[in-house]
Amino acid sequence: MKKNLLLVVNPVSGAVDKSEFIDATTLLAVKENLNLILYKTTGVDDISKIRHLYESHNPERIVIAGGDGTIKIVAEATEDKDVILGILPVGSANGLAVDLDLMRTLDENLDIAFHNQYIELDTIIINEQRCFHLSDLGLNAELVKNYEKSNIRGKWGYFLQAINTLMDFGDPFIASVAANNQTIECEARMIVIANSKKYGTGVVINPDGIMNDGKFELVILKNLDLIIFGEIILGNMPLNHEDIEIISTDKATIKTNFPVCFQIDGEYCGYESELKINISPNKIKVAIP
Repeated sequence: MKKNLLLVVNPVSGAVDKSEFIDATTLLAVKENLNLILYKTTGVDDISKIRHLYESHNPERIVIAGGDGTIKIVAEATEDKDVILGILPVGSANGLAVDLDLMRTLDENLDIAFHNQYIELDTIIINEQRCFHLSDLGLNAELVKNYEKSNIRGKWGYFLQAINTLMDFGDPFIASVAANNQTIECEARMIVIANSKKYGTGVVINPDGIMNDGKFELVILKNLDLIIFGEIILGNMPLNHEDIEIISTDKATIKTNFPVCFQIDGEYCGYESELKINISPNKIKVAIP
C-alpha cells in the first residue's frame, strides 16, 4: 500500500506562480511511489482543513510551498503530530528557510523535503499564539501591516512599504520588560521576539539565536533612527550599537505605554500593549540539509 504525502501550497505567497512547484513535487512523488494529496490554502479555515487532511491520510511528511506564514499554518495544524515538514520557500518572507539554509534550487529543496534528516524546532507561545521564527512589536510590524494592505507583492513591494513606513515614523513607545527575575523599563522603537537569527532579508537580528535550545531572545532596539532602520531592511544590522539590548530567556512579559503594532512570523496581528511569552515543549520537525 502506498504511503501518503501531503503538499500544501499557498497560491498567492511571494507573487510567484506555483504550478512548477506542484508539477515537480508530483513527479517526484510518482517516482518515489507515494500518493500525493494537494491542498491549496484559501485564507479561510486552513488550519482545521489541513488537520483533517492529516488525520484522514496520516502522511509521514508534509511539503509546504509558501513562506513563513504558510509554514506557521501547517505547524499549528499538526503541532501535536509526529510528522516532518519539508519547505519549498516561495513566500514574501522566507526567514525560516534563510535560517535553515534552504534557499536552494527547487530540485535540491525537494530532495531535502522528501529524504533528509530533520531538526526539532522550539515553539514560542505569545498571548496563546504560536511563533516559530520571529515576531516583533513596533516599526517592522508597522511595515508588515502596510505591506499586507498594498497591492504590490514580492521584494519590490516590501521595499516600497519600507519607505512609506519610514516616512510615517511616529513616537517611540515605553516598554516594561520582565524576564529572568528582572524588570527593565526603556524607550523603544522595536522589540523582536526571536527564535532564530535572521529576517528573510538575510539580516542577522539575533546573533545568539538557536532554534532548539529551549530559549528565545528579546532584541530591544531603543533609538532606531532612519539610517539604522534602512540598514536593517538592506541587511546590514549594526549589532554592536549601544542602543540595542538582547535578553535570552524562556519566559517574559512585555508591557507598553500605548498599543503598538505586532506581527508573528510575517503576519500582521493588530495592536498590542501586553505580551505574555513562553517556550512550549511542543517541537516541530523540519527537514534540513
